[in-house]
Amino acid sequence: MRMKEREIKDFNEIVDVLRRTDTVRLGINGELFPYVVPLSFGFEVNDGKINIYVHGAKEGFKHELIEKNNHVCIEADIFHGYVKHERGITTEYESVIGFGTAKIANDEETVKGLDLLLEHCGYQGYEYDKSILDFLRVYKIELSAITGKRNVK
Repeated sequence: MRMKEREIKDFNEIVDVLRRTDTVRLGINGELFPYVVPLSFGFEVNDGKINIYVHGAKEGFKHELIEKNNHVCIEADIFHGYVKHERGITTEYESVIGFGTAKIANDEETVKGLDLLLEHCGYQGYEYDKSILDFLRVYKIELSAITGKRNVK
């Protein structure tokens, strides 16, 4: 990281940025180019590790690419605005980038992942029709590394 003074070093602060953002961008190894898709998400922290849960239809380009190579990157950010400073205009932001592996969630993880996603989106305890599980695929992304960065006054 070029500007070390902006690095978020405290794990709990990185988790807080994730908690306050509403979208992750999932980066997947594409065939010719990287593929990045914005997604709603839920997450949990277990033993100092973060697991991200995302969902989608059971088929599509995202699934094809993950099947070929499940090493992924997630990015999440909070844009606070543009501000003037002594050298011009800058962006105030907080962001995280994580690296890990995506795997299709088992039945228990699927329910847990959907519950965490709904909670993160502001619908904790929402009773959804369980028949949607026939049409959805949930991925559990186990992050092996995560970093944070901020530029906020």
